[in-house]
Amino acid sequence: MSCAKAYTPINHNAMQFQFINSQDAFNAVCKSALNASFVALDTEFVRTRTYYPKLGLIQLFDGTHLSLIDPLEINDWQPFIQLLENEATVKVLHSCSEDMEVFLCYFKTVPTPLFDTQFAAGLLGFGASLGYAKLVADFLDVALDKGESRTDWLQRPLSAEQLQYAANDVEYLYQLYPLLKAKTDECQRTQWVFDEMAQLALKKRHGLPSDYAYLTIKNNWQLSGKSLMALKLIAGWRLDKAREQDMALNFIIRETSVLDIARNCPTDKRTLANLGCLSGKELRLYGDEIIALVKQALDSDESAYPTKVKRLPDVSGYKKTLHALREICLKKSESDNIKPELLASKNQINQLLKWHWFTPNEFEASGLLPDLATGWRKHIVYDELMAFLTRTSPE
Repeated sequence: MSCAKAYTPINHNAMQFQFINSQDAFNAVCKSALNASFVALDTEFVRTRTYYPKLGLIQLFDGTHLSLIDPLEINDWQPFIQLLENEATVKVLHSCSEDMEVFLCYFKTVPTPLFDTQFAAGLLGFGASLGYAKLVADFLDVALDKGESRTDWLQRPLSAEQLQYAANDVEYLYQLYPLLKAKTDECQRTQWVFDEMAQLALKKRHGLPSDYAYLTIKNNWQLSGKSLMALKLIAGWRLDKAREQDMALNFIIRETSVLDIARNCPTDKRTLANLGCLSGKELRLYGDEIIALVKQALDSDESAYPTKVKRLPDVSGYKKTLHALREICLKKSESDNIKPELLASKNQINQLLKWHWFTPNEFEASGLLPDLATGWRKHIVYDELMAFLTRTSPE
């Protein structure tokens, strides 16, 4: 039987919330939230040396119960998963990209439908990356204390200041949603918010397969042939190892080390050590595996070598094409009253060019499309961009 202390109201600075640390109380909170048309949601987590985030707290406010849920004490998450997937209840978050990773890691799902207040504010002309405290100040005239933003959320007990900070993150988020939604409704952009978050969720679900991890290694374009094959094998091994051991990638071996090893292709541990790119511990732990991967690359048939990685700046006519595409997007942003950086950032235009010009590319490998070829952006600007690209080609 669950302990009776779990559903305890806490009053701090005239604000009441509940610290939930039993299964029964947790079940009751989730059941109550299922009846709400929308809920405010946030997570606090730690991610320093680990590959996956470590969940320390979940904040949930349904307009009646403001709950701070201790994930270290909950065993059955099905009631919460049911809430996350309940289409009748909008989940409201702010700058939700990392929260999505937490949900996928712990619950194998993401909130849907999801309304992100940062993105909604961007669509309304308040800037593409407006912080939560600034949004609360602008819309609600409340100054938030962000002093606990770098706290250790895995420590117990959590202090009153930590709990108050966490509660603020959803109390005011709940108040922001009706105000922002009224404005996005007025300019017929509310569905854009939901569509953007659905696309973000799709990208989070479709991570880059380890076979293509080499595409993310800086300066990969410098290698070819057997060295590029070694880079592909070692980068994929590193990603798999990080996931398996739950360690941040650079705590397996550094990215620069991956490139150095692939460039030199050492075939014994002495030569590997002499490169000076691995610590003694890394050499002891992974030296044999790395040497085996290098030998596998050297033994591979040339037909198996990856295609040399291309860079956009090396394409003749790239700058001219980039400028033309940015001009198209700028005109569209002006005519549709959208911030240019929100419609099509330089990075998003580069995504489109890589997808259109290069094989392999990260989108093809992940089974995804670039941002400008999906959702609301596709309806606004994609056809004109592609019409220009079909009329031109790299020189």
